[in-house]
Amino acid sequence: MSFKLDGAHDAVRRAVREFGEEEIRPVAKEHDESKEYPLDLRKKAAEYDFVAPSVPEEYGGAGMDPISRSIVTEELWRADPGIGSAIGSAGFGSSMILEYGDEWMKEEWLPRITAGESASFSAISEPAHGSNVAGMETTAEKEGDEWVIDGNKTWITNGTVADVGVLMAKTSPGEGHRGITAFLVPADSEGFVPTKIDNKLGIRASDLAEIQLNGVRVPEENVIGGVDKGFYQLMEFFAAGRTSVAAQAVGAAQGALDAARDYATEREQFDQPISEFQAVSHKIAEMATDVEAARSLTYRAASHVAEATDDEAVKLASMAKLRASEMAVDVADEAIQVHGGAGYVTDHPVERFFRDARITKIYEGTSEIQKNIISDRLL
Repeated sequence: MSFKLDGAHDAVRRAVREFGEEEIRPVAKEHDESKEYPLDLRKKAAEYDFVAPSVPEEYGGAGMDPISRSIVTEELWRADPGIGSAIGSAGFGSSMILEYGDEWMKEEWLPRITAGESASFSAISEPAHGSNVAGMETTAEKEGDEWVIDGNKTWITNGTVADVGVLMAKTSPGEGHRGITAFLVPADSEGFVPTKIDNKLGIRASDLAEIQLNGVRVPEENVIGGVDKGFYQLMEFFAAGRTSVAAQAVGAAQGALDAARDYATEREQFDQPISEFQAVSHKIAEMATDVEAARSLTYRAASHVAEATDDEAVKLASMAKLRASEMAVDVADEAIQVHGGAGYVTDHPVERFFRDARITKIYEGTSEIQKNIISDRLL
């Protein structure tokens, strides 16, 4: 399946790029250093439909197609990965609510998320279980007309700033992936205790937390989809999630490339810009080629997202994430090299892009997991 960008896609790119240049870049360094969550920018981005852009118009969203969503993500991360992550992740879990949630869930929460009034989270990972989702130990037991949730979640984006989220828990312990259920959990529930994780290498403006669940009670109507169906529901969003990370990586790489190109044309050595030295110009040419190749693969994967459980969609999403994330770290590293010693300090943004890009090789499935997925569909 091929893809082709049209005028609407170009318009989306122009709008997000302008927002990034005018609103994000001027404060990017400040937010990285202070680790302050950009609440005001999240609300402002929502005015332009950059928050949860996949949500349909009837719930306050823009109903963007998968390629448009990838462009939004890419351009936000091009401006700054930390703030871009905070804005782009504000609707975590909204796809699960939209696809499997009851109508009251959609009407109550989706308009608040798309308006930037509330953020949401998706709680899957645990201290002892990251890639092995089926091994999760958080449990939910039925008591009357309520479910009581106990456990511990970690690496939860928006854990301390969200108002609601989708939480996965074992409802049939011992059944592996067949015993997991998705729940809608308000963050103000008694026993819901988030603790901010603020010693991150990168994307420091984005919120991350560990969450203790001490007898959290939710009514049975808060089950999303069906009991013991959570893992199967979650599988439908793996391709979209990995394609989104690929777009993040492309954006971070493009930001680093832009900075390297600008520096190379301004920095002079031996009475000429360093861009005129073939060693530097060839390096930038290779970086640009790698970024464009990863971008094309990412958009191709995005064009398959609608067929999320199709083997081709799954394979392409993993390929895009693998290639783009590895490329982003390499390109950011080369951008530092172009800057020389100046790239190793915070006076220039390339050291930040290098730190920020690194996470894309880890979350939504490590590079090693992506290789397993790809090889399983080839061999």
